[in-house]
Amino acid sequence: MNKSGLFFNVLGSLIALSWLAVPAVKAQDADSLLRSMDTLSKSEPVQAVFKATRIVLSHSTETQKKHDLDLRIRHHFGDIGGRFGSAHTLYGLDVASDLFIGLDYGVTDDFTVAVGRSKQDETFNFSGKYKLLKQQDTGMPVNLTLLAQMGWVAREPFNENEFTSYADRFSWFFQGLISRKLTSRLSLQVMPGYLIRQVSMEPGDPRNLFVLGFAGRMKLTKRLSFVADYTLVNGLSRQPDNLANAYYDPLGVGLEIETGGHIFSLNFMNSEYILENNFIPNTKKSWGKGGVRFGFTISRNFSLFKSKDPGKQSKIY
Repeated sequence: MNKSGLFFNVLGSLIALSWLAVPAVKAQDADSLLRSMDTLSKSEPVQAVFKATRIVLSHSTETQKKHDLDLRIRHHFGDIGGRFGSAHTLYGLDVASDLFIGLDYGVTDDFTVAVGRSKQDETFNFSGKYKLLKQQDTGMPVNLTLLAQMGWVAREPFNENEFTSYADRFSWFFQGLISRKLTSRLSLQVMPGYLIRQVSMEPGDPRNLFVLGFAGRMKLTKRLSFVADYTLVNGLSRQPDNLANAYYDPLGVGLEIETGGHIFSLNFMNSEYILENNFIPNTKKSWGKGGVRFGFTISRNFSLFKSKDPGKQSKIY
């Protein structure tokens, strides 16, 4: 065979091999794309954005796992300093400004119902909380939880003109909770909300209040976290200059301690009261005037119908 014939034979073989290789390359590309899509479809929700369903004063985006029951006891003491504090009240420990006992139950992993009772005005609260969106490793960047809460004042009226209609005993609070776990240690949250009241304490105070809250959690150790929340009330629907009494924006900070099935929180806040229906419109104490107080929260989680699947266990506690 001459050189030109050998050349054309080699060239023909290369062309044939290239035609055979093209489908294989395309198959590998398609396979890689399918694997990539499969990885995206299996993106897992980010767990433990917050450690509990509450932060300090405010709710977090967390909900109870299905069939989990949370027993929560919260206590606010009196002023640490100022006119009503200091040593003669043992820095507020002699005085209980509010006490709350409540139960949260997970109907599903994303829907929680709750009932509780606050000492302030003998207020009963009933609430529902639904997690609409979940932050994922890839894809959804935030969590979105919707909260609806009703407050009912059960005490006897102080005078015959206080509750002219039975509807005056009720208030409603609606809030959207938007959070994101930025790192393994830091989570942040923003909370627009709307409070509806039948009556207000004075004529210049709007019955309905739009509020905007901010909150965060910083994990310090495996079982210890710093938490804080702040609710902006003044300057939105309410203008303080129009009011005879001074009202302040609620601010709370605390340490959150996880002890197995318990969450124990040590908190400091200027709000006398515990429920949103009470502390949003009626915080009359100031951090700058000694109105800060100590409080604590004890939370115990029970799994009523424990699943054998480890993936179904509560991820909050």
